[in-house]
Amino acid sequence: MTRPLFLPTPSQSAVLAALALVSLGHALFVRYYAIEQTSVALACQAGAETMICMSSRLLLALHIPPSLGIAALVAALLNLARPSVVLCGVALVAAGHGLVIYNTALSALAVAVLVLSLARPTPEPE
Repeated sequence: MTRPLFLPTPSQSAVLAALALVSLGHALFVRYYAIEQTSVALACQAGAETMICMSSRLLLALHIPPSLGIAALVAALLNLARPSVVLCGVALVAAGHGLVIYNTALSALAVAVLVLSLARPTPEPE
């Protein structure tokens, strides 16, 4: 008897899609509003303590070593080994931020591994 493939339920899929869209939206907002806009970037470097500046500093700190891409790839590989909606969500959020904040190689590989994980059978109940 073959086991069914890993497939999130419709409600889980909706939550994963929302996570991916919010992740991409946040990353795009930070990149184009706080990082690439000179006036906001200079204000953040001068020490402004706003949420956008803190978010920008965090994403830039994660960009220097490709932490977002590595986190996305590790979560995607773990999801490939043992499919889980939580690991899929973590990989989607990290890959979404990584693709926008210049960690494209590892983040794109993570997205490809996530697609492969949909072809895995569901884990055996313990």
